[in-house]
Amino acid sequence: MHRVAVVAADHVKSLELAIPGQVFGTAHSHDKPAGAVFGAPLYDVVVCGERPDLVVCGRGGAEMFRLTAPHDLSVALTADTVIVPGTRVDMEPATEVLDVLRQAHARGARIASICCGAFILAAAGLLDGRRATTHWTTAEHFARRFPRVEVDPTVLFVDDVDVLTSAGAATGLDLCIHMVRNDFGSAVAADTARHIMIPPQRAGGQAQFIVHREPTGDSGSLEPTMRWIREHIGEPLTLADIARQAAVSPRTLNRRFREETGTTPLQWLLTQRVRHAQELLETTSLPIEDVARHCGFGTAVNLRQHFTRRVEMSPIAYRRAFQPH
Repeated sequence: MHRVAVVAADHVKSLELAIPGQVFGTAHSHDKPAGAVFGAPLYDVVVCGERPDLVVCGRGGAEMFRLTAPHDLSVALTADTVIVPGTRVDMEPATEVLDVLRQAHARGARIASICCGAFILAAAGLLDGRRATTHWTTAEHFARRFPRVEVDPTVLFVDDVDVLTSAGAATGLDLCIHMVRNDFGSAVAADTARHIMIPPQRAGGQAQFIVHREPTGDSGSLEPTMRWIREHIGEPLTLADIARQAAVSPRTLNRRFREETGTTPLQWLLTQRVRHAQELLETTSLPIEDVARHCGFGTAVNLRQHFTRRVEMSPIAYRRAFQPH
């Protein structure tokens, strides 16, 4: 199985520490015995601690409880993925933690941080010359402390192939689901998200900090509109169609989508179509032309063009890679 090591530094944040085990521990194969709820587990998740008696913090860095990690830091050196939860940013990371992260990365492990765990990755030099994110409230401090890192406080997470960073604590869920999708496909990721009861579709480019306004005649949640789009995803939807459904002007719709998702309605629609195509390619034997029609691309040529640009492989190659044999 794919081994995930969660590196718990002293004063680790409780929620960030729990998220990787919840997500990766829930991910299971679609091949399962008759009557079983889950298939075989896909990840082996272990927690390794900086020292035996770790302080675990809550909001504001206050101590909540103490933890005896079941493994020491050396376990991270054998992991396929190493995840660093957030800790107090006013404390310097231990040399032992930084050394282990550098060695794991040099060996080829995928390294990821949740929330202020990005401070530890940056201290280890793993973010130099890279784009990264962290919680918006600490982004300015992060930028001053690590000027060689291009910090982007406007997104949920950044995937830089072998090093990934996420924003606030709950965005660790989005990042971990994203990694499951990269490892085992969209259908497994969606199934994992359903079991945890979180949305499977929040992309890294979605806005990190949403400004909530008092409800008025032309404001409020876009969720009903998004749900309608998904229900009509196979139809040739236009911006005017979506605006009409939302009972707003196209200009207002564009503004609200950017505020809530960080992208435009049509780009969001395109992302949903590609993800629906991923699910159909993984779970059905529909011809490519039928997949294109079900997802609203119209033709196999359009599907191939958009799918390859977003997923970086053709629909046929994706089906071969992710459909169970």
